[in-house]
Amino acid sequence: MQPTAHSEVLAKDWLPPVVLGRAQELAEVVRRLDPPKPHAPGPWIVGVEGPCGSGTSTIARRAAREVADRVRAALGEPFPRVLCVRTPFLRGAQGVATTLLQRFDEGFDGRGFPVPEILAGLLRRIRRDARPTVMVLDDVGVGGPDLVPLLRAFAAPDPFLPEGEVGLPPLWTILAGTPEGLQGLEKALGTRFSIGPFIRLTPYDPTALRSIVQDRAERVLGHPPPPALVERVVRRAIEEGGDAGRAVDLLRREVLGVTFHELRDGVPSARLRGISVETSVVRAIGVASQGRTARLGDVKRLEAELARAHGVRPLPTTTLWRRIVRLEQAGYVRREIRTGGCGGTLSVVRVLTPVDEWVTTAHRTESRPDVGPWVASASPAVEEDSGLPRAELGRLPNEP
Repeated sequence: MQPTAHSEVLAKDWLPPVVLGRAQELAEVVRRLDPPKPHAPGPWIVGVEGPCGSGTSTIARRAAREVADRVRAALGEPFPRVLCVRTPFLRGAQGVATTLLQRFDEGFDGRGFPVPEILAGLLRRIRRDARPTVMVLDDVGVGGPDLVPLLRAFAAPDPFLPEGEVGLPPLWTILAGTPEGLQGLEKALGTRFSIGPFIRLTPYDPTALRSIVQDRAERVLGHPPPPALVERVVRRAIEEGGDAGRAVDLLRREVLGVTFHELRDGVPSARLRGISVETSVVRAIGVASQGRTARLGDVKRLEAELARAHGVRPLPTTTLWRRIVRLEQAGYVRREIRTGGCGGTLSVVRVLTPVDEWVTTAHRTESRPDVGPWVASASPAVEEDSGLPRAELGRLPNEP
């Protein structure tokens, strides 16, 4: 562990100002999108495919910023919207459409609405906003949400608009994901319109990987890193397939001492030690929020169902709220009070960090087994569940 100047550059979603080793591919994405006024008819969709850690997300998000900058330079105000969504944490087309609409209306809850109605609301807001928009649908993979309804709506928006209104401001879409994910999406679209050929990426070569590690290490430390540190990280990353994401994670472990998290004044923070919270609470927040926002009432209901299923007593509301406070102090969630609900207010929990990145430890002292003859057979399952690894928790937002 070493003193750091800017530990945020090792965050998973940090976007580098310069895309190292992928300048050609980045330029090609922007060229195909042809901002600020494309000459080809819409839809303006580009796909970037490659294995995990090959830079697909970075290229997609940096290309979106480049498109927005060019539109701003040519047209002036208002600045184009850039909407980035990581699709694996969302449930189906409804979850993706809801997340996009929430960028315009944070209080919107898409549960109970059919996908066409949510898409109509999204496209009408885009038209009313009258701002060019760049969308990035990231981490597209096999088994992820169905994006076909969204892409078809973006390609033909008029049926979703109020009668007498036609057309949208310029709307670009960048898809980033694995080859299997994007090719499956293209096959599902059929012959309505094409989103290929895709821009294909291969794993980084050693020179590019070394440049990435060197750049990140210098930014996080605030000075040139020790050569031995860079070589150690690069060598191991190459052995594991040239994954840039893995290289940054290894660097994070070397510099900060643990993945995804940082030190505070040289002392391990609560994140490093792991937040003491019941597994049922983490599961309930993941399922209820779908990676975004959940009502406290839904979290409480799901936590009770999960607790009873494993033979333990559900948490009282006050204790549950204390657990959420712990998660908020670690920076994983944020509590909000909104108008509505009983008494004129509604308590919600907004997820700030994907659930699969949380570091938690099972809290055993405040969740005691219920009384009943069936508890004895359930106890081993409780002990096994209390030690669920974080990899298991990462799949929770996609559970039915």
